[in-house]
Amino acid sequence: MFRILVPVDGSDTSLRAVDFLQTNMGMLKTPPEVHLLNVQAALRQGVTAFVSKEQIDSYHRDEGMKALAAARAKLDAAKQPYQFHIGVGEDPAQVIARYVQEKKCDQVVMGTRGLGSVAGMLLGSVTTKTIHLVEVPILLVR
Repeated sequence: MFRILVPVDGSDTSLRAVDFLQTNMGMLKTPPEVHLLNVQAALRQGVTAFVSKEQIDSYHRDEGMKALAAARAKLDAAKQPYQFHIGVGEDPAQVIARYVQEKKCDQVVMGTRGLGSVAGMLLGSVTTKTIHLVEVPILLVR
C-alpha cells in the first residue's frame, strides 16, 4: 500500500496540503494510507525539572491535537481514513524524517512557508531541511 505522510502544524499552508491530497486522491489506483503528523517542540531541561513527565506528555498531546484538529476535520468530512501522530523533538525536520522511516512512507505532502514579498520565493526552514533529510519524494503545496 502507498503511504503518504502529511506534516501538519495548523497553518494555512499545511491545510492546503491536506486539501491538495484530498482533491488528488483519484490519481492513485488505490487509496493511500495517510499519516498526519504534528511535531511539538521539546521543552527545555529547566522546565522538565519542575514539571512531571505525565504533565509534559499531556501538554504535548493537547497542543498536538489542537494543531491537528482542522486537518482531521477535513479528512473526517471526506470519510478518508487516516492515522495521526504527535511527535516531539528539537528539530521538526528530523522528527518528520524519522516518521517517514518508521511508517515506511512512500511520499511526503507538505506545505511551504511564505516569508514576505522578496523572501516569499524561499522555502521555510523546516521544509528546506526536510527536503535534505528525507529520501522519498516530497510534494510541496503553496
